[in-house]
Amino acid sequence: MSYRTRVTAQQPAIRVPKFHVLAIASALASLALIGHVPSAHAADAAKSSATARAAQADESIRPFRVHVPQAQLDDLRKRIAATRWPDKETVADDSQGIQLARVQELVRYWGTGYDWRKAEAQLNALPQFVTKIDGVDIHFIHVKSKNPNALPLVLTHGWPGSIFEFINTIGPLTNPTAYGGRAEDAFDVVIPSIPGYGFSGRPTELGWGPDRTARAWDTLMKRLGYTQYVSQGGDHGSVISDALARQAPPGLKAIHLNMPATVPGGLMKSLLSGDAAPSELTSSERDAYESLRTFFGRNAAYGAMMVTRPQTIGYSLTDSPSALAAFTYEKIAAWSDSDGKPERVLTRDAILNDITLYWLTNTGASSSRFYWENNNNNFSADAQKTRDIKVPVAITVFPHEIYRAPESWSKQAYPSLMYYNQVSKGGHFAAWEQPQLFAEELRAAFKSVR
Repeated sequence: MSYRTRVTAQQPAIRVPKFHVLAIASALASLALIGHVPSAHAADAAKSSATARAAQADESIRPFRVHVPQAQLDDLRKRIAATRWPDKETVADDSQGIQLARVQELVRYWGTGYDWRKAEAQLNALPQFVTKIDGVDIHFIHVKSKNPNALPLVLTHGWPGSIFEFINTIGPLTNPTAYGGRAEDAFDVVIPSIPGYGFSGRPTELGWGPDRTARAWDTLMKRLGYTQYVSQGGDHGSVISDALARQAPPGLKAIHLNMPATVPGGLMKSLLSGDAAPSELTSSERDAYESLRTFFGRNAAYGAMMVTRPQTIGYSLTDSPSALAAFTYEKIAAWSDSDGKPERVLTRDAILNDITLYWLTNTGASSSRFYWENNNNNFSADAQKTRDIKVPVAITVFPHEIYRAPESWSKQAYPSLMYYNQVSKGGHFAAWEQPQLFAEELRAAFKSVR
């Protein structure tokens, strides 16, 4: 069966000089609609409003290329060189936060040895596009398999990740025979940036949470000509995939999660209170409980800040490269399967590609607002309403995820669970850390719905 209908051929790739060029038009349209434009300029206001409405209705898919002006890269290096460092932590571990020496080493390399142009070339070697959905530009990578019966797949990143998480999975997913798979395992891959992240537009109105993003993803896949598709995600991507599955739009065949929301409602209150694990839990359930108790008790301050005060933390993430690097690197170190040393599984350049993307797109605050918009417990089955999901669900548990979802909780949380597997390596950034294993899991997970 072919999942793809004909898509209108795109024009040759062009350079997009700005990321958010329609913001002024949208602002003028808003002023016209609420009557803040002087009557002497009513004609101009009406014209601006009509232009904005036309832009809103624009369903075109525009080619996109990355080219950051050199002045921005020079400014980044100047800011890095001018960093004012805090004094050293007073403990011998990371219990007070990521250690000074480690951040200094990363940031000094960022300012002297790192080359963003290589990251640009990596992105520009891939087919990239932008399309406007619900008033916001959505940037995405779209790589089609040579197999005409490839299964369309939308991959969604989280925080502090980005589209860079999935770059090395594209080959194994679209061309499986070159990576130990079968031709019939092939996927067409769509990798969008969440609104407020990367090269997607930054929402200027409320409401861009998981549900609205999920609806945008369905619109995107249909706009690309796909009548059927599957969705995958971890972190925010897991929450968005859950939302998409609850909505169950026609054509969504299944979802795959690597950070599922499986914690039973009765346990979440105890977890958040720091209570000891109930005696009736099995060993795998107890391990999961203890991991989450540690997470909420000692390691979740970053999330509390972004859920409650995204604008406040945004000033630091926007103005200081070192603040952005420390805030981000700490979580990459803590959540990767690397014993706290992420360079064991990710190159230093790969880590800085991700951090630099946040810096150059000025998305420290806007990406944090997604937490404010979500404001739900991402691990709670009740909060994520997982029992409302009727489409098939697949789960892969990577050993260094924030918590390892037990099979018992997974079956209870997702009544339509069709696939569950625990693998031997990988962490929260599963696709980024273990792209081959990640691709193999997706082949196995979605085999039954092809």
